[in-house]
Amino acid sequence: MTATAPAPATALRAARVPGDGFHEGPRVLRRLPDTWEERPYELFRLVPLARTIGARIEGVDLSRPLTGALRAELDRALLEWKVLFFRAQHLTADRQRAFARHWGELETNPLLAAGSRADVVRFDKGDTANPTFENVWHTDVTFRERPALGAVLQLREVPPSGGDTLWADMAAAYDNLSREVKDRIDGAYAVHDFVPGFARFTPPERLAPFQEVFPPVEHPVVRTHPVTGRRTLFVNASFTTRIVGMDRDESDRLLRHLFQQAHVPEYQVRFRWGPGDIAFWDNRATQHYAVNDYGPHRRVAERVAIAGDRPY
Repeated sequence: MTATAPAPATALRAARVPGDGFHEGPRVLRRLPDTWEERPYELFRLVPLARTIGARIEGVDLSRPLTGALRAELDRALLEWKVLFFRAQHLTADRQRAFARHWGELETNPLLAAGSRADVVRFDKGDTANPTFENVWHTDVTFRERPALGAVLQLREVPPSGGDTLWADMAAAYDNLSREVKDRIDGAYAVHDFVPGFARFTPPERLAPFQEVFPPVEHPVVRTHPVTGRRTLFVNASFTTRIVGMDRDESDRLLRHLFQQAHVPEYQVRFRWGPGDIAFWDNRATQHYAVNDYGPHRRVAERVAIAGDRPY
């Protein structure tokens, strides 16, 4: 019998994905530095909510003062999971502030509505309320020379549906950039400015007096976490305006690509709030996105922010 010749291979037409595009496919999901030594938690139960980011803490009453041991263990959990959730704590503003102060001095933000204290920001949203930092991925106050270390947010009033918040792991986002993009941004600096973020919902006459208080600042495009040593992508669509030393078109294209990284579901955790719930996140390692899909219902939250250090 004569062997049949193999069929010729089908030729594919030439095609390529645009070079600055957003690519789908598998991701490397590394939650911790390679040198990090994991240990069990002894003072609470930790329930992971996603692969690299987000965990619920059970068995802790935040209305009581923290012991040194509990504070240390919660700090380790924050570094390892980037955002921690505590259900139904119903803290007073002073207890919320006292909890946050275990991680440093509290900062004020004169650009946002204050609650019962100057260092408590109150987000009171209904059908007619002005929007603020919702429906946009961002890292808090990167327009400061020393952006916040972290924040503690509590929901006072929860709509019957919607109003979730998402956080993204920006170390995972950096890990999965192409080698070409990493080479372009390692060692680069970007300008951060409060104006574009706040101009979305604040009239110019209110912003103008703060231009000298908050001049534009430069931060590394890739910052090093001061405790874990992880490299994290540190640009965001609310405050980052350009990359230093690049022409405007090149900077805009690259920033659009970098901003998109927070949108990858594998890097995210999504939290459905209940009354009195607390979220405590590491602002040095994350971005977050508040979903405004709850109108005409009301959503009330209060946040305290912990002063941070200068990124490097």
